[in-house]
Amino acid sequence: MTTLDDIKQQLSRVPTEPGVYLWKDAEGQVIYVGKAKQLRARMRQYVNFSDERAKIPRLVEQIASFEYIVTKNEHESLILEKNLIKQYSPYFNADFKDDKSYPFIALTSGDMFPAVKFTREKHRSDTTYFGPYTDSRAARKLIEVARRVVPICSASCADWRRLKRDLERKSLDDYTKEEHKPCFDCHVGIGPGACCGAITPEEYARHVEKVERFLKGHQNEFIEELRQEMEEAAEELDFEKASRLKNRIETISTLGDAQHAVSTRNLNADIIGLYREETIAGAHVLMVREGRVLNSNEFILNKGLDVPDEDLLHNFLLRYYDTTTSIPREIICSQLPEDAEEMAEWLTERLENAHGAKLRFIVPERGERSHLLEMAEVNAKHTLMRYKVRTNYDDARINDALTQLESALALDAPPMRIECFDISTIHGSYTVASMVVFTGGKPDKNQYRRFKIRAELDEANDFLSMQEVLGRRYAPERMADERFGSKPDLLILDGGKPQLSAALKQLSELGLEIPVAGLAKRDEELFVPWQESGPIVLPSGSSSLYLVKQVRDEAHRFAISFHRQLRGKGMNASILDDIAGIGPVRKKALLKAFKSFKGLRGASLEELKGAHIVPDDVAEELYLVLQQYNEMSSKPQSKE
Repeated sequence: MTTLDDIKQQLSRVPTEPGVYLWKDAEGQVIYVGKAKQLRARMRQYVNFSDERAKIPRLVEQIASFEYIVTKNEHESLILEKNLIKQYSPYFNADFKDDKSYPFIALTSGDMFPAVKFTREKHRSDTTYFGPYTDSRAARKLIEVARRVVPICSASCADWRRLKRDLERKSLDDYTKEEHKPCFDCHVGIGPGACCGAITPEEYARHVEKVERFLKGHQNEFIEELRQEMEEAAEELDFEKASRLKNRIETISTLGDAQHAVSTRNLNADIIGLYREETIAGAHVLMVREGRVLNSNEFILNKGLDVPDEDLLHNFLLRYYDTTTSIPREIICSQLPEDAEEMAEWLTERLENAHGAKLRFIVPERGERSHLLEMAEVNAKHTLMRYKVRTNYDDARINDALTQLESALALDAPPMRIECFDISTIHGSYTVASMVVFTGGKPDKNQYRRFKIRAELDEANDFLSMQEVLGRRYAPERMADERFGSKPDLLILDGGKPQLSAALKQLSELGLEIPVAGLAKRDEELFVPWQESGPIVLPSGSSSLYLVKQVRDEAHRFAISFHRQLRGKGMNASILDDIAGIGPVRKKALLKAFKSFKGLRGASLEELKGAHIVPDDVAEELYLVLQQYNEMSSKPQSKE
């Protein structure tokens, strides 16, 4: 069996050149693909745990072997990474969760008379693709509009398919000598009449070129050309042609009215919004061309907060731009990808621009682009919410989480009722406790309770506060009170061993046996009384870890909101009253010296000492209390 030390030894023979590496598990399956400027150094970061990403320990546990491929430069390694991820679909690389085939609009470019069609395949080298379109109705509607603007054959037309077969057996001259009736599309003006010889291949090619430009979003430029043709036709007294051109201009204008104008300038960009939850993410791409939203696409990714932002963005960019044929001049996102330079170089090669312009990644801080990014991120959130409702994702995840907790914590059954407690205080003042209840893995807000800690505390003491609140919650009269519900299947405490010890002591005095776990904040570790060897570490990205953190965070939110409510408007002065060495005279002098309580809160320790109102030791105590107050006040308050 290959050990981690064996892997480290093997890495000493890996070259220091750019390339792509593949980590494999014991069965030889590729579990992660990455690229590096310097292969050996990058791969060593994994096995030495100097890479601080949350997924690394879990990934390294499964590594049994590796491969690497040396490339000439980083640009080549980016392309190779993209292809290998597509080939192996590694577990630890983010990918589309719903890996279905997305709709495209296609032009059969390999034919003498190319036709347009709606398709879900994208593999033919003799076909030009536009998309993807995650809304199939929008794609079909755009084909319909394009054919009204520029007459072109449809691949679904029986007469076009006959023309295609005949041209494979005979020459165009032989075909045109025969008499063919025009198809229905030709009669109604959306077909150019290739089936009946009404158009030459050269003229038809110009139609195809116009359709390509139209589908790429160059509509304003297109309208100008049509308007010029219309004026020339009117001057030549060809009013029938001028009327047709006028109708096409109106069709494009109508389409433009339906498209949401989002920019006052000629913006050509993709705006990428991401919204992540613990194990899943939504992505929304706004395709803005000539200042209008030409199309919007939405995707679900199989990774969420369990991978870093840059990993999720990097993998999404590789996957999406390997699929789409529409490359903008700008990609607007919330942060630069780690390999922005190589990514921009790769996409610039695919950007058709006669002036040699390069694609740019932009992270806006304000203005129009910032508002567009915010809109994309809001839509990404709704994308994810719709997917979860459509697939009952939350119910499946919750069932998995409860089963995993039953196994990891050695419970007799899945914990259908979970209670969690948290303490909130500022230097021992206004100490409160919250109790939140999750029933069936979901918040049960009717069962939430708040407690004011009665013990007189000179300073924060979570140990004693936790003992008091558990003694009151699990007292016989409360256990018999239906308003407090039944005994929980699992008790979670926000904290590590000290809180666990306090809970076990209190429950023992009450004669109760309740499974208890203390959740340490730093490493998300669960301490349980029956395991002396160390804490239980739930797998990163697992449903069980997500549920435990959700319970803990809800208890913390509920405690903070109650604490703020108690502090009220009159708490500012009471904070000063609770500090030994500050009486009414000194309190008044402090508020006068710093103009207000807000000014006092913002004072540094040196400024407090320099005011010469209180002794240095009192100033140090005052500074500590104010810092705690500021920290509590800066935390966002959620609505209940």
